[in-house]
This record gives sequence, C-alpha cells and structure tokens, in this order.
Amino acid sequence: MHRAMPRWATVRERLARIAKEPYWDRPDSSYLVRRWPDLTALCCATVFFWLSLTPSLVPRPWLLQGVVGGISAAIGYGFGAVASTLWRALSARRPTERVRAHLWQAYWVLGLVLTVWLITRSAHAQIRLRELQGLPPSLTWHVPAIMLIALVLWALLLLCARGIRLGTRALIRRLHRYVPLPVAIAVGAVLSALIVTVGLRDVVFQRGVIGLADRIAYATNGGTREGIRPPDSPLVSGGPGSLISWQDLGFQGRVFAGSALTKERIGAYTGRPAKDPVRVYVSASVPEVFGSDTPYETKARLAVRELERTGAFDRDVLTIAGTTGTGWVNADVVEPLEYMHDGDTATVAVQYSYLPSWVSFLVDKERAGQATRTLVEAVLAKVAALPKEDRPKLVVTGESLGGFAIESSFDGLRDLLNRTDGALLVGTPNFAPISQEIRDHRESGSPVWRPVLDAGRNVRVGQFIPQDLEQPPSAWGDPRVVSLQNASDPVVWWSSDLLLHRPQWLRAPLGPDITPAIRWFPLVTFWQTTIDMAVSYGVEAPHGHRYGAAPVDAWAAIVPREGWTDQDTDRLRAHITARPSP
Repeated sequence: MHRAMPRWATVRERLARIAKEPYWDRPDSSYLVRRWPDLTALCCATVFFWLSLTPSLVPRPWLLQGVVGGISAAIGYGFGAVASTLWRALSARRPTERVRAHLWQAYWVLGLVLTVWLITRSAHAQIRLRELQGLPPSLTWHVPAIMLIALVLWALLLLCARGIRLGTRALIRRLHRYVPLPVAIAVGAVLSALIVTVGLRDVVFQRGVIGLADRIAYATNGGTREGIRPPDSPLVSGGPGSLISWQDLGFQGRVFAGSALTKERIGAYTGRPAKDPVRVYVSASVPEVFGSDTPYETKARLAVRELERTGAFDRDVLTIAGTTGTGWVNADVVEPLEYMHDGDTATVAVQYSYLPSWVSFLVDKERAGQATRTLVEAVLAKVAALPKEDRPKLVVTGESLGGFAIESSFDGLRDLLNRTDGALLVGTPNFAPISQEIRDHRESGSPVWRPVLDAGRNVRVGQFIPQDLEQPPSAWGDPRVVSLQNASDPVVWWSSDLLLHRPQWLRAPLGPDITPAIRWFPLVTFWQTTIDMAVSYGVEAPHGHRYGAAPVDAWAAIVPREGWTDQDTDRLRAHITARPSP
C-alpha cells in the first residue's frame, strides 16, 4: 500500500496540471490542425490499413480497396490517438528524443516495406477469390494508387476530426468565461457532439446525399428505357383499356409492362398454344382514386381492380411480386413461370419507392413492408372469396429488398405456408424476418449459409442449383418455399453487428465460394462488407448478388405445370440464360 501511494499521487498531480494548463490553452490555436501525426496513432492506423487488405466476400477493385483502406486507417488512428493521450496523461515516462527519432525511422522503413508487401499479397488473395467465383484470374492491383487513395482519404478524415476538435476547443474557452472549467468541458463536448451529429445527419446526409439521390431518381423515374414501348396487350398495365396510364407507371413499371412476353413468343418457344400473360403494376406516383383510403390501400385496391379487369383470377398461377427500392421486378424471376405455364399466369406488383435500393434501405424500408403487405392482404382476400375449385395457385416472390417486402407481409414462415401455394425468395437481406427465422431455427450441423429446417419438408435453401434443392434427400411437402442465397452475397450478410461481432457465416465450414483467407476484424469487416455490396454485381451467378437462371429450377420445384419434366427445366434454364436481357 505504501509503495502504491506515490504512484497515485503522481497521477493526481499530472491530472491536476493538465486541468490547469490544458492543451486547448496553447497560444497557437492552429496547432490542433497542423501538428504532425502522433506516432502511436499512426502505427494503429497502419495496422488497420493492413487488416483492410484481407479478402472479403467478393473481389474488390483497386479503387474501392483504397477507399476501404482509408476509412479503416482513420478508425485505427482514432483508437491510437485516444490510447496515446491516455498514456501521456497517466504515465510519467517519456522516451528520449534519440529513442523517438529511432522509432520514427523504424516506422518509415518497416511500415513502407510491409505495406507494399501486404498489398502484393492482397493481390494474390484477390486472384484466388476470383478463381473461386469463376472470374478470370487477371487482376490489376495498382499498389501506388491504393496507397495514395487510402492516404488522401485518411488525411481528409483526420483534418475533419481535428477541425471538430478545434471548434470544440473554441466552444469550451467561450463557455469557461461563465462557468467553471469542468462544467465548460462537459457542456462543450456534449454540444459539439450534438452539432456534429445533427449536421451530418440532417444537413450532409438528409439534405445533401439523400436529397441529391432523390432528385436524380425522380428524374430517372419519369423517363423510359430505350427500346421499351407501350404494350399492345389489354392484359398488361399501361396497355389498351388499362386503369393505369402508361405515363403513370414510372420507369421500372414501364420496363415491366413494356417487356411483357406475348403468346407468340411463348408459343414459338414451347411449340404449344399459349396465352398472353397478365402483368399488373401500380407505381408509387399513381393518382389516388379512392380519396378516403391510405396511399397503400389506394394502390392495393387499384391493383385488385386491374387484376379483375384482366381476368387474372382465372389464370392457373397468380404471383405477387415484391419490388426493390426503384420498383424493379427481375424478369429472370417472372418469365420462367410464364414460359412454364404457357402464359396462363398473372403477376402483380406495387412500387413503394423510386429511390435506389441503398437509399430505400435507409429511408423507405418500413414503407416497403407496409405497401406490399397491404397488396398481399387485398389479393388474398379476393382469392379467398372465390370457390376453392376456381382459385388460382397463389405464389409470392421477391428479390433483395423485394424479398424483404414479401417476407414482411406475413407473420412468420408458418403464416406464409398456410396462406400461399409457395414462395421464391432471392437474395433477401440479412434483416428479412422469415429468412432470419429459417437461419435461427436450422438443424444442428447445417451452416448458416445453407440452413436445413425441419428436414427440408417445406423449405430448401440453395446456391448451386439444382443440386442444392436435392438436399436433404428427404421428400418435399407442400407448399414449398425456395430461398436462393449465395454464400458470397454481401447483401444477404451485411449487418451492423459486423462492427463488433464475428458473424456466423465466417465460422467453419465456410461457404463454397468464400476464400479460406477471409478473416473477421472489428470495424474493418463491416466496411469491407459495405463496400462489397457496391460491387456485388461484378461477379457471375451464382456468386455475389447474382442468381441468374436459378429461378427456373426453383419454380419447377414450387409450382410446375402438369407433366413438367427435368428435361423441360434444363431446356428452359438454357433459354433464359441465352436470351438477351429484357
């Protein structure tokens, strides 16, 4: 006890001296911004940059690697700066100038050599990952460019942080004129944090980033993709006799309606008589025709009226499709069903937003569930009112945020099975409730990227199709749910939990297209996976966020036409793969 007292006394004296002469009272106020980086913080920043070079779910271009490295380095610098400040405050030991000079020399030599070597090793890891995901092994990994981008981004973030500290110091000094120093420090820190938070959220993000994205998306939604023309079929929204005008369909609605298959195209493929498929689409901007309803009810009622007008409830299969943020419905999901059933199908979708999916995730996620759930309830109520023998087979489908919208329309997996004749879920995000339920209740021993639920009686999860749908080997029941889920899809696995928790998808055994060199690091893996989502379409199916013609096999398992064979599935898969994108 007696030996410990001087040490604590020294600490108290040092803290008292810091309180009397704090760093924010230095004569030159610009010192906070222009001073040379701290060595300890710089070492931490360099280590975090090295960690960012490790491979993640999909191959990264060198440009985005520089971005990930710069963000990671800034995070590491922040932790190092805090540790260095605490050490200087609590420790009486200081290295001599000679020792400091040697430490700096060692940092520049070892840091530069190790950084170049690790970036080179990172290129080899990226090449290996490309091979696993069926991409050409060639990769241009610009070592100087990666270092420069990371350095510039790190420096910009550091200057921003120091500018905030400088502003906080000025605020504390002003407050200290009226209140004691401890109170000024506490109040100044809180006010500074509030100003920065509100400024970033409301000014930079909401009015800046989101506002710009909204203006661009709004302008795009008013246009029409080249080659898309109004449909001639009265069975398609925007066509003759439609309750929804071509102008009111929006960009993605016009793509969905204007690229609808015809009975001639279907018949030319099948060699059998066919029908024109029904396609109903209600956009986010459709005029409200039922004044007393909510916007969601308006769209749902209009969709049901359009389904009634086109005779959709007399078709063999009726599909409710969830849309992504922009209102997109994947033709690779819709067309296989139309070919399979000789056009005797109807598909209905409601757009809840025209914003890009990443923006919709941030500001429209709840609207996606509400809008789609209202549509599902309206259609289910109409189908339930029909005699059982006259009801169409009702299935639901959605990809990405559209899958989340569909899953949010039901109270869990059991409700989905009880109220539909099947479902196809494609690349649904991590927070989709039914996909979460399947993973959380999977059988022991089945990995999270290929969960087995109840011996595969009603649900099958797959990536490599059709092989994965044959596992487990037990018999299928009805109705059937197929979830297409790539082990390397960052949209499926992205979560804020990655910041501090090791995810289950990184536990052995790893997915078949994930490199064994992948590692989890706090904070770093979160930014890697975030960037991965931006390049998740840069690989070929079945990797990343691409699923190709896998819906053909899925629909063949869920609602095949009578007499449908494996040979029919193979032929249709080849046709969907080879046809030009609609």
